[in-house]
Amino acid sequence: MNPILVLWDIDRTLVYTGDIDRRVYKETFTSVVGRPPTALPARGTGVTMPLAVRELLRVNQVPEQNVEKLAARIIAELPDRLASHRELLATDGIIMPGAVDALAAVQQAEGLIPTVVTGNLRGSAETKLRELGLISYLDTTIGGYASDDSHRPALVRVAQDRAAAKHGCSFSRDTTVIVGDSLEDVRTGLEGGARVIAVASGTTSEEQLRDAGAQHVLPDLTSVTTLLHLIGRASAA
Repeated sequence: MNPILVLWDIDRTLVYTGDIDRRVYKETFTSVVGRPPTALPARGTGVTMPLAVRELLRVNQVPEQNVEKLAARIIAELPDRLASHRELLATDGIIMPGAVDALAAVQQAEGLIPTVVTGNLRGSAETKLRELGLISYLDTTIGGYASDDSHRPALVRVAQDRAAAKHGCSFSRDTTVIVGDSLEDVRTGLEGGARVIAVASGTTSEEQLRDAGAQHVLPDLTSVTTLLHLIGRASAA
């Protein structure tokens, strides 16, 4: 029987670093553009960092002809800028309720392969997970990141291909499950080729997640037994 690839979202599913993320966006925009932004990306949307950066530039009235060039510079700088706030991440970053036990249970369960699919750039994702003590529960070498593709649904195939190369078996919608909190996580699974277990731990309600097409919805990650059961059901659906 093929193993199940479990793709964890990071922000608002496993951790919350929102104020730090917004500080990093502000600092990096100011460094690259030469003035502070008057508006910042919307909270909890789940869009990839490259898309958020382009929107950040546009809502701050950067001329369209300069957007791509400046976006590339900001994107290149963001992971190092976040890493410069390691101590702040460790002290002010929040681990979401149940996340540690849920990650440990999935890692230890036979036949489950845990990694990430995230709107974060790889460097940013690994910094968050490392500083909050979660990286050991995940194989980040086979994840899908915004640095691979700004179109989030494409990241499912990225992770599936990397996992296939490492484990010697293919992964399809039937053997891939996303665990995430946003409408973007649901869309990523539906369009990218994975079942979705949504967690209403972010800015999106259980009803909204169900209406968007999530196969299963949890209020949080505190019931490990339920989560493991749903991972099995989602892959068998």
